Amino acid sequence: MALFVFNSASKMVSSPFVILHFILICVTLHCNNLAEAKMNPRANIVLILTDDLDVSIGGMIPLVKTKKLIGDAGITFTNTFVASPLCCPSRASILTGKYPHNHHVVNNTLEGNCSSTAWQKTQEPETFPAFLQKQGTYQTFFAGKYLNEYGNKKAGGVEHVPPGWDHWFALERNSKYYNYTLSVNGRAQRHGQNYSEDYLTDVLANISIDFLENKSNRRPFFMMVSTPAPHSPWTAAPQYESSFPNTEAPRDPNFNIHGKDKHWLIRQAKTPMTNSSVEFLDNAYRKRWRTLLSVDDLVEKVVRKLEVRGELSNTYVIFTSDNGYHTGQFSLPVDKRQLYEFDIRVPLLVRGPNIKPNQTSPLLIANVDLGPTILDIAGYNVNETQMDGMSFLPIMVNPTSKGNSSTWRSDILVEYEGEGSNTSDPACPLLGPGVSECFPDCVCEDSYNNTYACVRTVAQAANLQYCEFDDNEVFVEVYNLTADPFQLSNIAKSIDQEVLEKMNHRLMMLQSCSGQSCRTPGVYDSQFRFDPRLMFSSLVPHRTKRRQTLK
Repeated sequence: MALFVFNSASKMVSSPFVILHFILICVTLHCNNLAEAKMNPRANIVLILTDDLDVSIGGMIPLVKTKKLIGDAGITFTNTFVASPLCCPSRASILTGKYPHNHHVVNNTLEGNCSSTAWQKTQEPETFPAFLQKQGTYQTFFAGKYLNEYGNKKAGGVEHVPPGWDHWFALERNSKYYNYTLSVNGRAQRHGQNYSEDYLTDVLANISIDFLENKSNRRPFFMMVSTPAPHSPWTAAPQYESSFPNTEAPRDPNFNIHGKDKHWLIRQAKTPMTNSSVEFLDNAYRKRWRTLLSVDDLVEKVVRKLEVRGELSNTYVIFTSDNGYHTGQFSLPVDKRQLYEFDIRVPLLVRGPNIKPNQTSPLLIANVDLGPTILDIAGYNVNETQMDGMSFLPIMVNPTSKGNSSTWRSDILVEYEGEGSNTSDPACPLLGPGVSECFPDCVCEDSYNNTYACVRTVAQAANLQYCEFDDNEVFVEVYNLTADPFQLSNIAKSIDQEVLEKMNHRLMMLQSCSGQSCRTPGVYDSQFRFDPRLMFSSLVPHRTKRRQTLK
């Protein structure tokens, strides 16, 4: 093939000298790229965080490209849980690597410490992006939903850019798809309802691609993309509005049945549900799936861009969610604030350097582990932080190692502080004050005393969940997930008393843990030592202390 240049007279000429010159340029550019690669030995990291994406009731089914490009190309963790099944506390756990009792974000309100000035002063400087930025090696990028109260004028408005982020494109407040405001490095950028310019999932994809195109190639990068989907209002892109026309919420064994042996909030749900509630939740289920098709497109665009740029082989791509969701389980129409698998279990797929394709791991992962793992990838010493989680990087690169199986934790903590109104719901006066998230047929999804803490155990000898409520009853729920995967039978009254005592002891230890003490051996670890002085009846209500801490 002839090569052409223009001479000073603007005439097209061809010469061996030009060809040699072109080759020298190419060699030089290649050498520069190699030099840059040597300057950039660390892997890049991409974290894609969805909003309310379950794994227990089919949430991953629409994400065909995501499963192929991340899960099939890497590892899927089948036992991944959140520290709290609500957006803001869970996201705070992801960012800080801490359980809620340590980062003190208890709900989605400013009063509950969600993006409050107290959070900004005490916790934001301790997030893993802040550590990455202090390290000076990584360039950092954020786009999407941050925390539910981010942008609140009482807490600095959209002008506040949290420490740790070089490039900041954050959604003001909660998930939306149109008619929203982004903080673009601290300046408000308002969007309307024009699909081609404003549909948020696509906007995030485009911003992410622009970052990959224009970032420095001399430094590794960390990129976090936080989609609105599949959170309500479940607004699909126009091309997907008619998808899944006949899809219904799965009719699993726990669908539309009475939770007669559960906490009072579950027992109050009407069974069978009204036809209007079933129609509503089926419609919501379809809409959720439709919004996920745009997330699937986003994942494909990001992965393909990394591939085209030659960076995919040196990039960890992590895909997960802030909490799960339910649609009709135990006759609760739609929400995510309960202790059961559908609300606390989330997807976790990772591809990256030294991760073999088509791997799965049953080891127990919590979202407090994401920060430590990302810091570990970046070469940061996690022990220099106060994070409660553990790095699962060794598991990703060697998931079948017997050493990993024998030394990895067997339990994690799940905490939730219920919310309720001080006044009775006018539509449901018989329920009295203290409830919230009520449907027209007086089925309420939350209440003040829907406040609980659980030990979730996954070990060779046990697959258990032990939960205690902070109420007058100190109500207890225990499930054997091996025999009862849909949590139909609360075995708290039939399980061996010694097991109850050990689990109660373990729960109190985890509720008061911090940093390294959160990683101590659990009940089903060989090194666990039970202290009989800490018995079942000795539990002190765990949330009272937290409320006092926030005052």
